Amino acid sequence: MSGVRKAVIPAAGLGTRFLPATKSSPKEMLPVVDKPAIQYVVEEAVGAGLTDILIITGRNKRAIEDHFDRNFELEHYLDSAGKHELLKEVQFASDLADIHYVRQRDPLGLGHAVSVARHHVGDEPFAVLLADDIMVDESLLLRTMLDVHDRRGRSCLALSEVSPDEISLYGCVEPDTRNAHPDDLIEIRRVVEKPARDEAPSNLAIIGRYVFTPEIFDMLDRIEPGRGGELQLTDAIALLLERQSVFGTICERGRFDVGQKIDFLRANVELALDRPDLGPAFAEWLREFVARRGLA
Repeated sequence: MSGVRKAVIPAAGLGTRFLPATKSSPKEMLPVVDKPAIQYVVEEAVGAGLTDILIITGRNKRAIEDHFDRNFELEHYLDSAGKHELLKEVQFASDLADIHYVRQRDPLGLGHAVSVARHHVGDEPFAVLLADDIMVDESLLLRTMLDVHDRRGRSCLALSEVSPDEISLYGCVEPDTRNAHPDDLIEIRRVVEKPARDEAPSNLAIIGRYVFTPEIFDMLDRIEPGRGGELQLTDAIALLLERQSVFGTICERGRFDVGQKIDFLRANVELALDRPDLGPAFAEWLREFVARRGLA
């Protein structure tokens, strides 16, 4: 059993990339096949043993709370209509975990969103799962990161190898090559927020999974607002590196950045193809569509 008990899911973003769909509906509630994106993230946390979950919300996010709450009228209708499989799906979402909510009143960046969790987390290690990143890997990456914390007593970041053209979209790490660790564990020397292609210290980007020691909150208290008045989480990680080691583990499969339209579409296609109730018919249609368009 991991020493980490709590997960924090920042979900206060405006979702401007998906306007006008997100004008009145949270981007986290956009469906990936037939489940809202944020449910995949909650299921991942639960699959790693984290059932105390804090979701950081903002304005117009009430639909997230409603989704994970009971809907007795709907449940009664499904039960009366004999739609028991659908009833199980609806009840499953509301019984997943002990979910709490707190509002990020001002859009001051990811660092500020994580700092809002301090009262709930207290003096404990915790995980942060960004709602834009869906991990379809049976919680393998997150469980690996929790294991790193349990063995080392230190924070751990999820990393992904990206192309030189993509690195400027992410926080980037410089590995400390002086220290070799087993199991492909990377010790991090420094972090750089969205470096230019020719200034990036590596091709290793920080992606939306973190396991933090509680000292990160002290670092968040010390950082200053950057571009746009936002508090950058990478700035707090840089300060944390001055106090203690921080490790990274590479994500090799299963990630969909559903905050990007192309990855959102890819997630819907790939996850639908993996479904036994949808995959065969959908694959047949896709083959016909590709042939009809001459895309093969």
